[in-house]
Amino acid sequence: MAVNSFIPKIWEARLLANFHKTSIADVITTPPSEVRGNTIVFNRIGNVQIKDYEGSVSWDGLTTSSVELPMDQKKYFAFTVDDVDKVQASGDMVDAATAEASATLQETVDSFVLSLYTDVAADNVIGDDTTPKALDKTNVYDYIVDLGTLLNKKKVPKVNRYVVINSDVLGLLSKDDRFTKQPVVLENGVVEGQSINGLQVVVSEELAKNANGAYKILALHQSAIGHGKQLDEVEAMRLQDSFADGVRGLMVYGGAVLRPEAMAVLTATIG
Repeated sequence: MAVNSFIPKIWEARLLANFHKTSIADVITTPPSEVRGNTIVFNRIGNVQIKDYEGSVSWDGLTTSSVELPMDQKKYFAFTVDDVDKVQASGDMVDAATAEASATLQETVDSFVLSLYTDVAADNVIGDDTTPKALDKTNVYDYIVDLGTLLNKKKVPKVNRYVVINSDVLGLLSKDDRFTKQPVVLENGVVEGQSINGLQVVVSEELAKNANGAYKILALHQSAIGHGKQLDEVEAMRLQDSFADGVRGLMVYGGAVLRPEAMAVLTATIG
C-alpha cells in the first residue's frame, strides 16, 4: 500500500457523479451563479418595465441584485479500506464505496433543503401544524392540484415546477384514476412522466415532519430555493491503530429561499 499514490480526483469524481445521479435537491433548486470559497452567490434580474409606445422609446437600465449565502453546513465521511491502491485499481470497488457515501450525503442535503419550507409566503399555505389536512386516496390528487393553483395565482413560471411527496402519498395517488397505476421512480426521485396541474412529481423520504407526525409537502418552482455544495477535500491516510488505510472527505453546503412566492406548502397527515 502507498497512500502517496492516492488520487483524490478519482474519488471526488465518483462521489459527485453518484450524488448528482440521486440528488433530489439538485433537481428542484437553482444552482449558484458563482462560488467564492465557502460562499455561494445568486443573481436576480430586476423587473423590466412595459410602457405605452407613443412614437419614441426611452431606455431603462437592467438591474440585477445578488444574494450571497454561506455554505455553513458541514458533513464528513470516513471509512477504512485494506489497500487504497487495490481499491483504486478496481473501479467497481471505488464505485461501491463512493455510492454508499454519496447516498448518505444526498439524504442529509435533501433533508436540509426540504426543511426550508418555513420561509414560504403566508398565503401559499394549506393546513398547518395545528390543523393538518388528512390525506386519503379520494382527496390527495385534488390537494396537489390546489398547490399548483396557489403558484398560478402568484404568476410563477409554468415550467420547472415540482411537487415533492413521499412514498405513502405516491401510493395514495396510484389509487386515483387520474394518476398512473404503476409509477416509475427514477434515481433522482422524479416520477417518470407524471405531473399534476403542471407540477412534476418527485418522491423523497426526507420530507420535513412535525412532532405530531404531519408532513410538509412542497410545491415549488426551481427558482424558489437556491442551493450549493462542494467537496472541500478528499484524502487518504495510513491508520496508526489498524493495518488499513483511511479515506475521508468533507462536504460543505448551504441554501435559502430566494423567492417565497414561488413555493407552496401543504401540511398533512397520511392515512
